[in-house]
Amino acid sequence: MIRLFRIAVRDYLAYVRTLGFWLSILLMPVGLTLFATAPVLMDRTSPPPTLAVVDFTHQGYEAAIRQALISSSSGERVPADLVAMPGGPFTDPAAATARAKVYVANPRDLSGGAALDAVAILKPAPGSVAIDLWSRNVTDPVIDNLVRQAVADQLRRTHLEQAGVDRAALAAIDALQPKVANYSPKATGQVTFRDKLPGLAGFVMGMLLWTVIFTGAGMLLNSIIEEKSSRILEVLLSSASVPEIMGGKILGVACVTSTVMAVWLGVGAAALAILQPQIAADVVAVLLSHGMIAYLALYFVGGYLMFATLYVTVGAFCETTREAQTLLGPMMILLSLPIIFMSQAITHPDSPLLETLSWVPIFTPFMMAARAASDPPLWEVVGTAVLMFATTAFELWVAGPAFKSGALSTGRFELRVFLASLMRREAA
Repeated sequence: MIRLFRIAVRDYLAYVRTLGFWLSILLMPVGLTLFATAPVLMDRTSPPPTLAVVDFTHQGYEAAIRQALISSSSGERVPADLVAMPGGPFTDPAAATARAKVYVANPRDLSGGAALDAVAILKPAPGSVAIDLWSRNVTDPVIDNLVRQAVADQLRRTHLEQAGVDRAALAAIDALQPKVANYSPKATGQVTFRDKLPGLAGFVMGMLLWTVIFTGAGMLLNSIIEEKSSRILEVLLSSASVPEIMGGKILGVACVTSTVMAVWLGVGAAALAILQPQIAADVVAVLLSHGMIAYLALYFVGGYLMFATLYVTVGAFCETTREAQTLLGPMMILLSLPIIFMSQAITHPDSPLLETLSWVPIFTPFMMAARAASDPPLWEVVGTAVLMFATTAFELWVAGPAFKSGALSTGRFELRVFLASLMRREAA
């Protein structure tokens, strides 16, 4: 056991003493902050698009669009500026369309120094309204949705007025909104953000586990390949047992990734405590209640050990980083499969499919973490945990000789050699 910890400390110090390790710790929060704030910064620094409306129906649709723009801004950034169409007024839709093509295709300064970004041409249609929307940015749905909804609402009001409904009655009907209160047997009173935290905490833990495995995989593979090529692995095998070497390397990389995560989580927790102290208090209360933190830690540790053992074993059979990458690709695809279902587990934690996947070892730590909000029954928690750790124990049982055989081999990875090493272990 002492040799295991010595190997773990040796691998840990080999990473934390490097400049790249600390740069990654410092730069990753910066990158995540930019990733989160970039859309907001772009939205605030970009001027709102300009929209011109040419209404040939004369039914008040331009005023309805203007009101929709004001309402949608809610005191914040206006989604678009409504401007007059140059060259108007128009009596022919074809002339308006020709002018719209020119201004939208070739930006020209309007009064005020703005360019025309979109033109909505409204034409009468049997029982409805036809909208020709010319836009420079065809991938932005904001103006399209806003014009469409504003015209639809005005069209409905016009038809109701023609049917004899008073305008005051229409305004009163539009102002009607139901008062909804959400309740749940799991909540004390109305459902609050705190009641939703268990599901969010499980999802965050699953993503952290995926990040730790993804990051640790590269470290484990590179460490094994480097020490194998320099014959250090053979020296270690002469002075320590295979379980000690494997355990030491897995523990060392786990400490490295835990250090990174501890720094990031510490910074995030401090920022949350300063900016949103009530939410921070709710998070702590939820994690400490009903054994939630122990529940999440159980699947986090089990999931890491299960995947880390597999990576260490495969790494022992690789001679070069290129070989490791060819094997790492399929394994990353396998590891990414649970992420596809994790987001669904938050909103559908009791789905039969997710309950079934929870019993598949590679899905277990992710699915059970994401299903934390649904309070899975104790027998399911115990059963899935036992199966997960049993799978890890089986991996360790067959991985010892496979690791030793791969570490001492000098050729390229061969499936035949890999399977033969496992067969020899089972035969023994």
